[in-house]
Amino acid sequence: MADEEERFTFQFVPNKTFPGFESSDVKEHFLKWGMILRTTVQMFSYDQLFQAYQKDKFVLDFFQDPAVVSSLQVVSSSNSWGPLGIRPSSVTAEIVSCAVTSMDFFDRLQEQGIVRESGNIKKCFDEYFEDYVISDELRKVLLLEEAETYPIFSDADRNEFIFLIFKHLCLGGQVCQYEDDINPYLETTKIIYKDLLSVHKDPTTKKLQVGSVVLKVSAQDEDGSQVYPSLTPHDQSFAYMCINPLKRHVYVWCHSW
Repeated sequence: MADEEERFTFQFVPNKTFPGFESSDVKEHFLKWGMILRTTVQMFSYDQLFQAYQKDKFVLDFFQDPAVVSSLQVVSSSNSWGPLGIRPSSVTAEIVSCAVTSMDFFDRLQEQGIVRESGNIKKCFDEYFEDYVISDELRKVLLLEEAETYPIFSDADRNEFIFLIFKHLCLGGQVCQYEDDINPYLETTKIIYKDLLSVHKDPTTKKLQVGSVVLKVSAQDEDGSQVYPSLTPHDQSFAYMCINPLKRHVYVWCHSW
């Protein structure tokens, strides 16, 4: 009984709006990048104090909560959105760093000649990597570990939430029209970052601080097969839980390749 009392319980908040995701510019970009029909963002509230060390219990309780099972959206095998509908047996939850709060983080793309001063992305001869055609220097930086420019972002940089958003947008969905100019990717990254995270200014240092905890999550059934964020694992099938511990809100951004 005590264990029951300690469970986190959740409520779906159906009327939550996300101004960034719902803006005409972002919708237009998502359509162009092949993501608009494969991505969703939802809000849930929860009832108890959450601290980051509880992440595994929090995420398991989330996925097994009746309100989540009946309302968390996932793409089915018939390529349509519907509720999760089952209680997963296990979950994974990785903490994602949110130390970077400035778009200056991406200035190195221009400094290293990957992006020209005009914003144009430098082209290259086509290469093929897994499901992607690499036709510019930007995708080399994102995907090819053997590329000369790959090290301009360290492993720690690549675990920053702002980098992950940017990478997901640049790679897009299965049917993606890539941009020739970097700015739509950067502008959309900034909008989504602001939509999902709670950011405040430290009164002492005057620097921006992120108050949210971000987790990259997935869920599996009793056979160990993935059921969320998609039935088939892929780098572009992802789900992030952005937890605001002060307001006890959870935003879940999911995309299925």
